[in-house]
Amino acid sequence: MTRILVVEDEEHLSTIVRFNLEEDGYEVITVGDGPSALRVMEEQGDAVDLIILDLMLPGMSGYSVCENLRAAGKTTPILVLSARTLTEDRTRAFDSGADQYMMKPFDLDEFLSRVKSLLARYNPRTESAGTAQGKASRFEFADAQVDFKTYEVEVGGEPVRMTSLEIKLLQYFVENEGRVIPRSELLENVWNMPGNINTRAPDQFIRRLRKTFEPNPAKPRHFITVRDAGYRFLAAGLDA
Repeated sequence: MTRILVVEDEEHLSTIVRFNLEEDGYEVITVGDGPSALRVMEEQGDAVDLIILDLMLPGMSGYSVCENLRAAGKTTPILVLSARTLTEDRTRAFDSGADQYMMKPFDLDEFLSRVKSLLARYNPRTESAGTAQGKASRFEFADAQVDFKTYEVEVGGEPVRMTSLEIKLLQYFVENEGRVIPRSELLENVWNMPGNINTRAPDQFIRRLRKTFEPNPAKPRHFITVRDAGYRFLAAGLDA
């Protein structure tokens, strides 16, 4: 059964979220603070398929929870559910490692849809047969091999752990290879955010891709910045 960790200190909201997730057939664990969330992930992280995370928590902020999990190599998708509405809050959440961001109060149907979408992207056990239709399943470039269904990534023969959002960004580049992609398009289609929002999220994540895949991240050959236009992915490399 798909297992979801809900990290929320407002008991009434935690109860509502848990009830509706369980009604949809998910197994739910609830905790009310950041340190407890980290303990759950340390003890049974491999069995947790999704984290729903508030930002304003006692003991440790949701940002710190994200940062600690990503620093520990945890790639479990994280859906932030927060009352914070400022653009900089969303940006900081994404920079900390969150995959999606929803503001409170939220529409229940949209929330459940996002949960299902994140689980399908991250966990092949929950993916329907038609989800990947028309999209690249496996891809190789330079010394990297990527399986977009299983999230298995190897670079130089060594396994690499990537978050679901990093995988989604990489897949979008692969599906649009050679084309200059504006930052606004990445925000709309990868982050599900309005394209006019001022955020450094794409830049931060592209730096992560360069660090993972480029022989020399300071002189990228595959993930190219096109000044005043956007980004371009070249599988063969800039000098090939």
